[in-house]
Amino acid sequence: MQATAYTFDAGTGRGSVLLDDGTPMEFGADAFRAGGLRLLRPGQRVRIELEGGDDGDGPRRITRVTLHTF
Repeated sequence: MQATAYTFDAGTGRGSVLLDDGTPMEFGADAFRAGGLRLLRPGQRVRIELEGGDDGDGPRRITRVTLHTF
């Protein structure tokens, strides 16, 4: 799934993205590290991987954040 980086704290590795429908979602340092990134700037297009959701596995959460490339 694609999203846009909204916030990022380089000190903690935590941040948030905006989904294409405008919904904000936060991610933790573990999701940032899983993507192999060093830095993220607000406005960058990213690809996110999610787990959980409507099937009873708990709330949706971001498990990986990587840069979106064409």
